[in-house]
Amino acid sequence: MKQIDYIIVGDGYAGMFFAHQLIRNNKSFVLFSEGRKSASQVSAGIINPVVLKKFTTFWKAQEQIDFLKKTLTEIKSYTGKNYLIDSPIHRIFHDENEQKLWLKKSENDELSGFLDKKFDHLEVVKNNFLTGKVNQSARLQVSGFFVDLFDFLEKNAFLIKEKFDYTKLDASSGTYKDLQFKNAVFCEGMGVTENPFFSDIAVNPNKGHHIKVKLSHAIPEDVTIKKKHFLFPTDNGLYFYGGTYDREQLHHHVDESAVTQLVNGLSEIYPHDFEVEEVNFGFRPTVKDRRPIIGRHASFKNLYVFNGLGARGILNGCYFSKSLYQFIEEDIPLHEEVSAERFK
Repeated sequence: MKQIDYIIVGDGYAGMFFAHQLIRNNKSFVLFSEGRKSASQVSAGIINPVVLKKFTTFWKAQEQIDFLKKTLTEIKSYTGKNYLIDSPIHRIFHDENEQKLWLKKSENDELSGFLDKKFDHLEVVKNNFLTGKVNQSARLQVSGFFVDLFDFLEKNAFLIKEKFDYTKLDASSGTYKDLQFKNAVFCEGMGVTENPFFSDIAVNPNKGHHIKVKLSHAIPEDVTIKKKHFLFPTDNGLYFYGGTYDREQLHHHVDESAVTQLVNGLSEIYPHDFEVEEVNFGFRPTVKDRRPIIGRHASFKNLYVFNGLGARGILNGCYFSKSLYQFIEEDIPLHEEVSAERFK
């Protein structure tokens, strides 16, 4: 029987960033991947410290941004690539009142580092009331990030490409098939509903669609444009536009009303011809208080859950992967705000 420190189940941002913590701490592990594209793998990859409806920020935004940059530098040391795209968000203002609100909020200590006081005018798109730039915002090169990390995990025998079989897990003895493990961490997103050990955790599916479009007039390459949704160039000459939020239509196929919503939203800011080339969707695991759910099983002290990253999967997955690692290895308590215990 092969002895390892960890089993990770799940291959989205939570699983990948936790795997990174294990790599940098020289822990032995295997990560189970079904090979289906997770919500993380079809996500926009937006790194954004500002809530762009109300021009507010969120808990630990600056710490999360700083920690992400540090972590991506560490990941570059073994994949050889930088996945951070310096493409700041430019929020199109609806009217003068939004401009005034932005400037007022930019005087606030916790927002002054994020809301640029100088407004810009962008070519090609409609922005009659100009745009506000979100400083320290960026994008992750999502496809490259996952392709390269999967490649690294596979080459180092960390990757098992199969669906995890809960019936083969004996938590009491710490065994799974021919593996003897110290700890198992479940990072399954909405897949957690099938997990008999953690099926009761309070995550709710939020379905998000995005479209990839061919534009007749190119938009600036170095910006991410936001009004209702995000618009930015992708690797293959197409542009990403999305994503929607839907807690009602939870079937596993494309919802045409979401596509219509996206086409109408893009038409509002892009007054030229475009063609929809691709439609994708995924299910974000969201939590009512918008904080992740991290914790240890009540009965089996070697089983852990890392879930509920929501729409901020990159920042939450990166930052709280270290919190979970320190909780398991160093017995450092989790923040009450993210601990699964808060729902007890």
